[in-house]
Amino acid sequence: MTITHASFVTLPVSDQDRALRFYTDVLGLTVTADRDLPQGRWLQVAPEGAQTVFTLSGPGMGGFEPGSARGIMLVTTDVDADCARLTEAGTPVQGPDELPWGRMASFTDPDGNGLMLLTEAHQ
Repeated sequence: MTITHASFVTLPVSDQDRALRFYTDVLGLTVTADRDLPQGRWLQVAPEGAQTVFTLSGPGMGGFEPGSARGIMLVTTDVDADCARLTEAGTPVQGPDELPWGRMASFTDPDGNGLMLLTEAHQ
């Protein structure tokens, strides 16, 4: 096999503009694509320099149910600061908790897609 990386992860959302504000203004991701296609708007965001992007898939794109994504892990250098930023923005956060592999917290986007933040433990 010669797979090098994942291209994108689909995050089904009910309102692409609201999701865009959350992912850019609250999480600090950048827009990598924003195009109108015959099937709908193709909207992607990513952390700066990331190979894998998130497609904010609106209603009618791919038949995904808004809020159905789970287990999306975002690695951060400071989970505590990021949790404080999420809380200030009105996003409830569970954690962070100290685990053998690092410090981790979880939260959901405005549609209920489940995301996690991880500051990896130094070995």
